[in-house]
Order: sequence, then structure tokens, then C-alpha cells
Amino acid sequence: MTINEYKIIQQFLSQSCGIILGDSKQYLVKNRLSRLLVSFDLGSFSDLVKVLQVNSPQTVKLKTAIVDAMTTNETFWFRDDLQFSELKDVILAEIFERKSGSVKVWSAACSSGQEPYTISMCVEDANRKLSRARNVQIIATDISEDILREAKAAEYSELALSRGIDQLAKKRFFQKAHNGYKLSPEITRNVRFQQFNLLKPFSVLGRFDVIFCRNVLIYFSEEVKRDILSRMVDSLEPGGYLFLSSTEAMPASVKGLVPVRGGRARYFKKVI
Repeated sequence: MTINEYKIIQQFLSQSCGIILGDSKQYLVKNRLSRLLVSFDLGSFSDLVKVLQVNSPQTVKLKTAIVDAMTTNETFWFRDDLQFSELKDVILAEIFERKSGSVKVWSAACSSGQEPYTISMCVEDANRKLSRARNVQIIATDISEDILREAKAAEYSELALSRGIDQLAKKRFFQKAHNGYKLSPEITRNVRFQQFNLLKPFSVLGRFDVIFCRNVLIYFSEEVKRDILSRMVDSLEPGGYLFLSSTEAMPASVKGLVPVRGGRARYFKKVI
């Protein structure tokens, strides 16, 4: 892969999905995209970048495959577990008390499904405290169609379950399946998966009471990051909540939110 070929791939990823790659990532790109040369019968990276520069229905599949290959899908159950404790014990209880209708949660960049399914587990626990279960719709989006198919299957290996699921939750929410463990319908029924690019308008998704946008904005430029977060604030209902990861900071230029420092986690609330 030449420097010029790498720069073309850099530009494509930036324009198509907002991913910003530094000049030191050439080996990573070469490693992840090498298998696509075989899959698409391309003789070299020179052939690949020639296809990238053509806009036609025939090139869409390759471009989608490139985005899928370069999207990091690292995730696990109850990641930043204190945030989920706050969601279950504080936030959902507060929303249930002040809102009579359906509650909507967005899991942005949901990867293989651990985050939205963890949210659904929190909903089940929050509903157990009520005399009447509340309807909570969880919309889970990701740019990768391949990873969404995996998430929808809701079947996980022993290794995947070892990352954040304790034995009690494993027994309660999973059944042994042929290739691992299948998540129970009481958890999967609350979650709807949808392919979505965060660079696109959010209006098609509707409005939300809670948004999780964790460990994805680090791949974007500061300008794109601010734009995405500002539009997420617009998509929140008054009094709604936004979660970043525990290591991410909210840009000062993003307005309409106040930080909440709960007993166990930090998050943001939309100013009414």
C-alpha cells in the first residue's frame, strides 16, 4: 500500500462515516483490508482505491465492506457498570414517575449488542419494582450491517459472556444453545436494531429520553464530535439524559446540558 493509496482510503473513511485515521495507521488499514482484496477479486490496493473513486451501484458493496472492516467493534456487558446502576436505580425510576407514555432509549454505535441488551436488563430490573411494567423501546444503531446481523442473532459464546456477565445474570437471561448461549426473549423484545450513520440527520430516529453514545466519538474529529453531540441534545426530550463513557469529556461548546454527578457515575441532563 503506497502513501497515496492510504491517503485516498483516509479521505474515503472521513467523508463516508467520520472516522479519522492518523498517518501512523497505515499498517492497521493494510491488515484489515487485505482480506477484501481476495473477497472482491482485486489484485492490489491500487485496484481497491480505483473502485473507491467510482460512484456506482456496483461499488456500494465494497465500500460498505471497507467501513465494516475498519469499524472497531470492541464491547462487553455492563461496560462502565456504575452508569448502568445509575440508569436502573435512579434515572429510569425518575422518568417512570414523571412520564406516563412509552420511554425511548437510543444506543448509538451498539456494535454486537451488549450495550442495548444490558440496557434492556436494567429495564427489566427497574420494572420489577413497579406494580405495572412500563414500555421501554430501545433503538440500537450501528454503521456496520455485519455486526448488526450478529447483534440481532443474540447468541454469544462462553468467552463473550465471560466479559461482564456474572453467573446469576447468565442463569437468569441466557439459555444454552448449539453454538453458545441465546439471550432470552424478555430481553431481546425491547430492542430494535437499525443500520445508521451518525453523520446523517437524526430526525428519522425520533426523540429519546436517554441516549448512550459511548466509545465512538473518539474516532471523529473535534468538529464532527461537536456536531453529533449538539444534534443528540436536540434529539433528547426535555429532562432527558445523555451518557458518554467515563473517560470522555463533553466539549464546552455543546449547549443545553448540565453535568450530573450521581452517587455512582457522571452523565448529562438536558436543561428543560
